[in-house]
Amino acid sequence: MDNLFSRRTLLVNRRYRYLPALFIILVIFFIFSPRELYKIFLNEQRVEAIQNIDGTAVSFMRDFSAKHQVVLGGSFLCRLSDGSVRNRYQCYANGSLLGQHDKDLPTMWGNYFYEGGDSNDSGILGTYDNTRIGAAVCWEFMRTMTARRLRNQVDVIMGGSCWWSIPANFPGMLQRLWEPANNRCSLAAIKDSARLIGAPVIHAAHCGEIECPMPGLPIKYRGYFEGNAAIVDASGKVLAHRSASEGEGIVCAEIAMGAQATTEEIPHRYWLRNRGFLPAFAWHHQRLLGRRWYKRNVRRT
Repeated sequence: MDNLFSRRTLLVNRRYRYLPALFIILVIFFIFSPRELYKIFLNEQRVEAIQNIDGTAVSFMRDFSAKHQVVLGGSFLCRLSDGSVRNRYQCYANGSLLGQHDKDLPTMWGNYFYEGGDSNDSGILGTYDNTRIGAAVCWEFMRTMTARRLRNQVDVIMGGSCWWSIPANFPGMLQRLWEPANNRCSLAAIKDSARLIGAPVIHAAHCGEIECPMPGLPIKYRGYFEGNAAIVDASGKVLAHRSASEGEGIVCAEIAMGAQATTEEIPHRYWLRNRGFLPAFAWHHQRLLGRRWYKRNVRRT
């Protein structure tokens, strides 16, 4: 982990060494590498790598934000004093913690690693420079209750996603049938959320290939992360975007901070968009298996 952070810190420091002292928001996502997370399935002792509230992830965000005088946010797996683990998003402004948000529900494989946040956690992080900042993490962008929590409450939303593709080792017919819609959904959910909430979204995302055990099934998962890092305005218009095929990189754009009045009705359903057959199956299958594994191997009493 130390080498991982050193490399990432060097990369980010090089890119932002000459930033002017303006109101700049940077979004990183999942400081804890997903490749390392998924190895937990092979070795329960690696659960010890989950960080506490004063771990390396927090130190990096706090120190980088202070050094460069920027607003910065990112999420990591955080073990709390009661032994539970949350997917915690923190936001720092000039080195000070502005606020934090625990993702409301684990998504699929996330059930193996953490549990959902408290029901009274709205996702509102705080106010900086008269700008109300909120957070949404991964499939929170897919649920209508996120739009209901944040609508008219924030001037900008920070967040990110770790959205995986349809397995590349599935039959080609299924990939061609399911993958195009899966990729479109990963960006459309961000655009829909921005429009329904009435606030711009700054969205980070993982990209790159991944191969790991398929929990609960006797096969491996081979695929990739969908990417789609984006900056979207309050009307849902994409101002900057980077696809998975473009690889690692940065998106940037100037946005108008502030809530935008919206009269569009939030759909009267749980999911904002249709998930598709395989994601719907994985949602229930991995939730069932993951919760049991988490209680036995991750949560401490």
